[in-house]
Amino acid sequence: MIRVVVADDQALVRGSFRLLVDSAPDLAAVGEAGSGAEAVALARAEVPDVVLMDVRMPGMDGIEATGRIIADPASAGVKVLILTTFDVDEYVFAALRAGASGFLLKDTPPAELLAAVRVVAAGEALLAPSATRRLIEEFTRRPDPLVVAAAAELEGITDREREVLTLIGQGLSNAEIALGLHVSSSTVKTHIGRLLTKLRARDRAQLVIAAYDNGLVVARGSGRCGS
Repeated sequence: MIRVVVADDQALVRGSFRLLVDSAPDLAAVGEAGSGAEAVALARAEVPDVVLMDVRMPGMDGIEATGRIIADPASAGVKVLILTTFDVDEYVFAALRAGASGFLLKDTPPAELLAAVRVVAAGEALLAPSATRRLIEEFTRRPDPLVVAAAAELEGITDREREVLTLIGQGLSNAEIALGLHVSSSTVKTHIGRLLTKLRARDRAQLVIAAYDNGLVVARGSGRCGS
């Protein structure tokens, strides 16, 4: 059973997400939070597998709450999935840097949202497909120091690791990468673990950025990546 905390300052939205989570046989909502501070407290008390986190909340917002959840040894293993809209891109970038495992739009179809919770709970980062290019363009305009460091180390990866990194940059899941390369999922996880270490990347999201920043994947519409 995947245990989920729903954090949103709107009671109607919060309740709707809770009902959706509880409708799935393998998911269970274990608490609701109306603010970032409540989300942090619930994450520490319940230690859920995933927190569905709104960004804009009174007092402590979702970004600060995400950072505190990840930094607290009692809840460091909790995954945070941001639910947002595109008029708050800056918040999304900051949330990813704070340690969020990914984000989706609030109007994501119910089945896709439930699937996303499962993906994040399994330890994979997840970005809304329609938003990946916008994220890449923003990060490549304002590269994170860790990503720059990763780019400098790209020459140290093997050919197979480069293939895996390219597919990660294309947004493929571990299962899809395994199918495409005709290897097992455990082998893919091993390659990803080595990439994280070699490129000094914090998470899968930074591997995506490294793939784009090094030209392994071309972002359509981005002058820099397409040049």
